Amino acid sequence: MISLPAEADLSSALQDACERGELFMLYQPKIALGTGEMVGVEALIRWNSSLFGLVLPSLFIPVAERCGGIDELTEWGLRESLRQWVLWSEQGLKTNLAFNVSALALRDLRFPDLVRRLCRSEGVPPEMLTLEITEGAAQNMLRMLDTITRIRIAGVSVEIDDFGTGYSSLLQLRELPYTGVKIDLSFVQDAARDPDALIIVESMIGLAHALGLTATAEGVEDTTTLELLRDLGCDFAQGFLFAPPLDPTELAPWLLRSAPRWRRLAGGASAPSEVIFAR
Repeated sequence: MISLPAEADLSSALQDACERGELFMLYQPKIALGTGEMVGVEALIRWNSSLFGLVLPSLFIPVAERCGGIDELTEWGLRESLRQWVLWSEQGLKTNLAFNVSALALRDLRFPDLVRRLCRSEGVPPEMLTLEITEGAAQNMLRMLDTITRIRIAGVSVEIDDFGTGYSSLLQLRELPYTGVKIDLSFVQDAARDPDALIIVESMIGLAHALGLTATAEGVEDTTTLELLRDLGCDFAQGFLFAPPLDPTELAPWLLRSAPRWRRLAGGASAPSEVIFAR
């Protein structure tokens, strides 16, 4: 049986992870259903600890939230992702960049200024950035409204991540100025075989569109699910069917190598049913 590191040990190691060069970013493509075009990438932070090996985000992100390190982690990841966007832009590849932000970051009314300042200093147009907000804890709704509104005024899009799993997701959707929702993979991956999951996914897509928002499905791994999502009118999808999270140097080669196949997959033409990329 594998024992997990104690939270205090993880927190202590995470504080020095950046200085030791243990943090890095991967990027997963986001595909438009119907056309098959890549419309963006989601930046995903990873930690290869010298003490604990590869630590999953599902383990270290909550530790950072509880132990006070989430702000530093967020700023490092956002800056690193924006710098990578500039490198791609110089190569002729300009696409939307999505970055995950804990709802805890929104408690600081200075956060929109940080986002604006980083975009300006790194040379990234704000309209090319999307912040995906995940629920980390119950937050003051009025403060979140103020913070997200300031982010939107700056030109940055804001989506609610893992939609359907947070206890206040529907309330947030009604009260806060989001531009899109990302349907959690736990619903998406069951939709083709579970009638209840199918109803939930269909309802989420319909709700998003009724509110003028886009709907993105996470965790798409087979063509049956892809075809189902396309029939339901889902706007975008990402998952291992198209590509796993990629090293930044792998994105351009992936586009050249795989674009015809995933355009067929998302565009509705006949295509093989297996997952293109292994985990």
